[in-house]
Amino acid sequence: MKKAFIIPILITFVVSVGWVNRHHSTNEPWATSPEEESQKMASIEESLIAFNTMMDVVTHQRCMNCHPSDNVPKQGLDSHAHNFGITRANAGNATNCNTCHQKENNAYSGVPGAPEWGLAPHKMRWEGLSRLEIAQSMMNRANNGNRTPDDIMHHLTEHELVLWAWEPGVDAAGNPREKPPVARADYIAAVKKWISLGAVIPESE
Repeated sequence: MKKAFIIPILITFVVSVGWVNRHHSTNEPWATSPEEESQKMASIEESLIAFNTMMDVVTHQRCMNCHPSDNVPKQGLDSHAHNFGITRANAGNATNCNTCHQKENNAYSGVPGAPEWGLAPHKMRWEGLSRLEIAQSMMNRANNGNRTPDDIMHHLTEHELVLWAWEPGVDAAGNPREKPPVARADYIAAVKKWISLGAVIPESE
């Protein structure tokens, strides 16, 4: 008897919900107002602009060279294999590069340097990925060392190794290395903006 009594109630509820959805319009009090819709669209546009500004830096060779798809770190704007046959120490682990790379650039030898210099873990390989795929991997806690969006924000905007990209020093010939195509302050603002708006990854390039 109880089951027979419950079933009609459920059917009535489902039908009622369906009726509400079919008759939902902007005239109803629960509908999104034009102002709210405009704010939503503006937020989406801000997020997309911030995302692309951030990715202009992330996909530059200054970053990509240490996120290879294989076990070989890259060098230079042409991303050639690292000199001296350097490879990842152990697959899945970061390579200890402190033998040559110190905590600051060496202007005499041209060897770049920054604290915690190293090769990104294999799970964080970016080489060959699209911007969207890089962002998906970057925000995937199974790949990023179990970092939260806030952790990622601090890493991308405060980690000295990341910020080294704007102080890359000179090469062995004494030529200044190219910096990312976005000013550091603009990049940091873009990362913070993107994450504050929910770290939304666009559906397409």
